[in-house]
Amino acid sequence: MQKRIRFSWAAPSPPDLAATDQVLPFAWSIPVLSGVIGGSIAVFLSLLGMVEVSSGRDIISDVLSMGQVLVLLPLIYATYRSVNQTALLACVDQDKKRIAPWLFLAGALAGLVSCALLALLVLIGTTVDLQAFFVRASPTLYDLLTLGMGVPAGLLVLLAIGALVGILLAAVSLLPGQLRRSIVLGMVLIPVVAILHSTLFSGSGLSLLAAVIILLLVGGASYLWSSSQDTVKERVADLSPARQRNMRLGAWVAAGLIVLALPLLGAYPADILDMIGLYALMGLGLNIVVGFAGLLDLGYVAFFALGAYTLGVLTSPEILWTGVTLTFWQALPFAVGVSTLAGIILGVPVLGMRGDYLAIVTLGFGEIIRLVFLSDWLKPYIGGSNGITRIAKPAIGPIVLNNQQGLFYPILVGCLVVAFISLRSKNSRLGRAWMAVREDEDVAQAMGIDLVRTKLLAFATGAAFAGLAGAFFATKLTSIYPHSFHLLVSINVLCVVIVGGMGSIPGVVVGSLALVGLPEVLREFSEYRLLMYGAALVLMMLNRPEGLLPEARRRLELHEADEELEDYAAAELETLPATAAAANPVPPGGLTESGDQ
Repeated sequence: MQKRIRFSWAAPSPPDLAATDQVLPFAWSIPVLSGVIGGSIAVFLSLLGMVEVSSGRDIISDVLSMGQVLVLLPLIYATYRSVNQTALLACVDQDKKRIAPWLFLAGALAGLVSCALLALLVLIGTTVDLQAFFVRASPTLYDLLTLGMGVPAGLLVLLAIGALVGILLAAVSLLPGQLRRSIVLGMVLIPVVAILHSTLFSGSGLSLLAAVIILLLVGGASYLWSSSQDTVKERVADLSPARQRNMRLGAWVAAGLIVLALPLLGAYPADILDMIGLYALMGLGLNIVVGFAGLLDLGYVAFFALGAYTLGVLTSPEILWTGVTLTFWQALPFAVGVSTLAGIILGVPVLGMRGDYLAIVTLGFGEIIRLVFLSDWLKPYIGGSNGITRIAKPAIGPIVLNNQQGLFYPILVGCLVVAFISLRSKNSRLGRAWMAVREDEDVAQAMGIDLVRTKLLAFATGAAFAGLAGAFFATKLTSIYPHSFHLLVSINVLCVVIVGGMGSIPGVVVGSLALVGLPEVLREFSEYRLLMYGAALVLMMLNRPEGLLPEARRRLELHEADEELEDYAAAELETLPATAAAANPVPPGGLTESGDQ
């Protein structure tokens, strides 16, 4: 007999896995609760003003605005949550077509509830003056939510849109997995491309034709790759080692050419790339201190500032007490050397500290350096609150790199050199000593590791990389001030390391792209960009606590307990039918059994 799954409006009861025809209860609370969650988020974004402010930015010209997307996203989340949990309730995810009507009902109901909360906001706002409590609860917002149709007709259209979105999402969930993922990827990339286009090139939204082309190209490419990736991997594996090596080399060359061509996009994209490179330099240095050696350093900005000020003192014609004015390349080794020496000086008194105590001491060191640079005592020597200006630009022969595009290339070379040193150090005896200290200092010392030498080398190496980044920062701006080197810089660099993946060298680069590039892309959202930035960080840490591109060992440490729990659950599920049949062959109430109909 064929196993069938049906829903009823009866009260929930435990499922009988051996039943031939199961009547499952339709949990109406799932779509209602999902709709309340999605609608509450949409109301919050509306009262916060994000919908009204973003409505002037088009995603698809004259079709879809960013404000409408911000209303649709909570609605999509609510319907997805409702459809997904309704399917899981039936325990037959692979047989969704059998319960398709109920999935459509769950999606439509969740969409209706979400839009009902928005409609309630419009009704209350048109009756009561909410602007006394919420400044952004303006008639413009209500006009946007009702699509300019007024209260009676606009609210009906709003509710119809909610139900339609739920039905469409349920229909997408019934598609095969490869096709569903391809469509979702294409839909997600449309607003991403539109935001990048408007931010980097000051353009308007995409045309409808461009949006359709992106959907077809991205969706089609994703579907073709998911369908043929196993075959491609098998063919690549069958190639000779020499041809595989040539393919990898060709891929690296192509990627390098793309990176070298990025500054040609314009001055503003090049400026963002420069800042990403500077934070990647600092992140690679702090990754050695925190990620490799496990030494929490919150005063890392001090070495960054020392590198910048050393370059400024030696190259600026405003500083005369040194008696010399060097070029950028002549002053660069001194900037790195002073930062390295400062790292050793800081490391000596904190050798016996660890954890929170080390963090507090290094934080104090960073604040001391900033206040010293700000003091009037050293103003004749380093400028004080007036800072240092007219810092020299790097030059290669007769070519002066006096713009953001030209400065990108020395920063890129610095990142490659620092990444190479980090990679070689990680796989060396010193790198293994750093990791041993990170795991347990006492055990590492008992095994013969010299803690003094190991810790000092970690501080010195990290400080040298920060000094190099500080030198590039000074020449990028041609002026530096003490207020540029506050605690938030250290926090940002630490976030780059953590978000990218502690101990992971590629993760630092990915973290720089996410934490430095993302706020710049979201700059068009003015004061709301930090809110969106924080929300993205929270979601990322909830879903990937190990980081975006973590080290293999750290991923294993964080997910070892999860894998054990999955193995235990799988073992329990294997014995569930027999145990359930022996303990309770007929569930009391709820589910019923019947023959084929």
